[in-house]
Amino acid sequence: MKVVFHVDEVNKWSEATSNIRNLLAATDNVAIVLLVNGKAIEGYLDAANETLLQSKQVTFHACHNAMKAHGITPQQLPANVEVVPAGVLDLIKLQHLGYAYIKP
Repeated sequence: MKVVFHVDEVNKWSEATSNIRNLLAATDNVAIVLLVNGKAIEGYLDAANETLLQSKQVTFHACHNAMKAHGITPQQLPANVEVVPAGVLDLIKLQHLGYAYIKP
């Protein structure tokens, strides 16, 4: 099973975190991507999200366009966050690869 969680609002980080934890508790046969764009990109810098960002079971993507719009450089992101050129393009590619789309 493959799933992409899409967060584009800062206040949705906690809900996405809960959704991801619940999914991981329910199954270990899942590939999870957390794609963040829009103002929510600032959540990658928030210490409140540090525990989730340490998860080895989740792949993290950050939209380059959102980073540029909010003055965030790749060096500011946690090392395990992959910068993608455009969040919407990443979502299209992931869905084309069979990832289920979840927007908390």
